[in-house]
Amino acid sequence: MDISILFPLISSSWAAVAAAPGTSDLNILPIIQAAGPMVKGVLVVLLFFSVVCWAIIFAKLVLLTRAKKQTLEFLDIFWSAKNLSTAYHDTRHLRASPVGEIYRLGYIELGKLRQSKNATENPGQDYRGPASLRAGLDNVSRTLRRAISAETTRLSRFLTFLATTGNTAPFIGLFGTVWGIMNAFRSITLKGSTTLSMVAPGIAEALIATAAGLLAAIPAVIAYNYFLSKVRVLEAEMSNFAADLLNIIERDLLRRSQPQEAPGHARREL
Repeated sequence: MDISILFPLISSSWAAVAAAPGTSDLNILPIIQAAGPMVKGVLVVLLFFSVVCWAIIFAKLVLLTRAKKQTLEFLDIFWSAKNLSTAYHDTRHLRASPVGEIYRLGYIELGKLRQSKNATENPGQDYRGPASLRAGLDNVSRTLRRAISAETTRLSRFLTFLATTGNTAPFIGLFGTVWGIMNAFRSITLKGSTTLSMVAPGIAEALIATAAGLLAAIPAVIAYNYFLSKVRVLEAEMSNFAADLLNIIERDLLRRSQPQEAPGHARREL
């Protein structure tokens, strides 16, 4: 059988179905009901992918919108606060802000550092020495890095499912398409007829599988790229804030390690 016969059959199959008696609009439900078990299985798999993707899309839209809104609110409160303790207490309600979360973890680590200072004040162990100061800052820095990694992972959760759907759904639909075309050729072989009425059902169900794969993949790809860009923006904000916070802590600890402070020097109290 010459495969070139397939192309005119594909191009005219939808016209034949749409022009059926008593139908003015294309109704795909009878085509799906008449499809074979394999094509129906493909459609069920694609429906599962599509439903899960839309659930992830709505959940991520709410999550990232809240995270962005509360991050802006947190930064306003933080930079207007008189000291870090005030900022900590005034921003405890902003639990959806990733920047606020890394600040809270960094502030807790700073509290441990200050407790360590009080516990090591003796002539043989000076907390305010350069080595001890650097070790304390390294602890805070590691805590902030771990917090950034944890928050980025939380914000990015389930995005890989969107990427997987965008990459695999068209091929799953293509598998259903190939299977429908195989059934169409099988009908031609068994019945010895190449009329359009004999092969149109197989071609139609094949095209339904292709369309279903694209309908599942296109929103997933668009949503994945959109959410990934939002996560990267929040990740950059977290990294920038962590660097600023480390600078504030280092300047204040260095100031406290000095015997005197220059008059009129502005600072942010810990």
